[in-house]
This record gives sequence, C-alpha cells and structure tokens, in this order.
Amino acid sequence: MSTARTTSPSRTKKTAPLPDVNFSDYGDVRFLHLGSEWVQGSMRMDAPFDIDLEYVQRMMAWLLFVAPDSVASRHAMQLGLGAAALTKFCRKRLRMKTTAIELNPQVIAACRLWFKLPPDDARLQVVLGDAAEVARSPHWQGQVDALQVDLYDHEAAAPVLDSEDFYADCRALLTEEGCMTVNLFGRSSSYERSLEKIATAFGEDALWAFKPTREGNTVVLAQRQASRPKRAELLERAQAIETRWKLPASKWLRVFKPVLR
Repeated sequence: MSTARTTSPSRTKKTAPLPDVNFSDYGDVRFLHLGSEWVQGSMRMDAPFDIDLEYVQRMMAWLLFVAPDSVASRHAMQLGLGAAALTKFCRKRLRMKTTAIELNPQVIAACRLWFKLPPDDARLQVVLGDAAEVARSPHWQGQVDALQVDLYDHEAAAPVLDSEDFYADCRALLTEEGCMTVNLFGRSSSYERSLEKIATAFGEDALWAFKPTREGNTVVLAQRQASRPKRAELLERAQAIETRWKLPASKWLRVFKPVLR
C-alpha cells in the first residue's frame, strides 16, 4: 500500500482547521482519507469514471424516477465532493450538467491530482464553498434534478449537516421531479432522528430507503413531489439503467423500499 498527503490551510470561518488530505493505494483501488483511517471515497484505477463503492452506486437511485432519455438534459449537484466518484460519473457517463460543492480546497486539489477529476468546463463546475450556504442561497433553487448529499468530517462520526432547516433548503433546490439522495452513516449518528428530520422537510410519503450496506451506510432518497411508481415501471427503469450505465439497479429493487412510518 502506498500513500500520499497534502496539507490544507486552516479555515478562516470557524476555528477548527480543515483536516489533512491523503490517499492510500491497495491493489487497483485508490482510497481518499481526511487525515484518518476512515475512507472518504475510492476509485478503481483501471476504471476511474465508474463508481466503486456500493453505497455510492446507491446514491444514483434517483435514476429510477426519471425517463432514461431525459437524463442528459438534467442537472446534478453534489454536496461534498469526496473522491469525486458521483461528480465524474454524472458528468462523464450521464453527460449531465454537474455542480459539486466542497469546503476543503485540498480535497478539490486531491481529486484533480489523484482521482482523475477533469477541469471545469461547460458541463462541470466545482465550487469551493459551504454546502449549508449554497443550500440556503436562491441561486440554484428549483434548478437541481439530482441532489446527492454526503457530508462527513474526518472522523466520519455523523453528518456535518443534519437539521430540518438544512433538509428544507435542500428540497428548495430541487425541480418538481427532483430527488435528494443522502448517505446516513456514523458511529454516533441516529438513523431514526435523521430520517425524522428529512420527513419533516419533505413529507413522510416522499421518502424511500435502502437497507444498510455491510459497512453501515444507509442511503435515503427523498422526492420533491412524492410518487409511487408501479413495480413494473421500476423494473423497466432498472433494466434500462443497467444496460446504459452498468449500475446494479435490479439488485437495488430488492433492498430499496418506500419508508412506511
């Protein structure tokens, strides 16, 4: 295993410094770390634009709720860049307009140096900024079709942003057909409390959830406008997703259900 590291500057707003950014290689897989052993993302070096981690693949479940032919005309936004797996996939494989928001400038630098993140262009914009401020801003309200939220600090203990107000701001970013997918994972976080906050913002009938992965990641999907597609429609969409983009969408349907409270 080989490692590399770059040191980030201290934060100017809030007193806590941003963590160091480093990576480790194990075989053909490269892992991103924020100054600790916790994995913040990964990339298979022989397939840098594919999605390696199972839970990150599940963050693409919003594809089940839109027509496949409409995907390239839509806008994806990531709150938290990680190892840029979602950003690269949306921009390269789905050919979507893609915006990523990242607080730590060294994460952006690391993704461009070590994780094959392309430079900004007509379809890609990586923004150095605070996800909470972006979500509150009117600039992107009503413009995002797929909002992917994966915000953890170097300890990976709980979501950095996990309030009713934050999730309400996320809902305001979405188009009428838009969906938010959020990764809920952490040693001190409570899935039920987080789910309650999302339900307050989106409505209980708008929520879907996967069973946890073996690593403990639970991906929740919230729709801007609740719908309950028939099983046959979801199966048809899943097959199209597998054919076009090689994501295991049929497998998703065995572990992905509406949240019934």
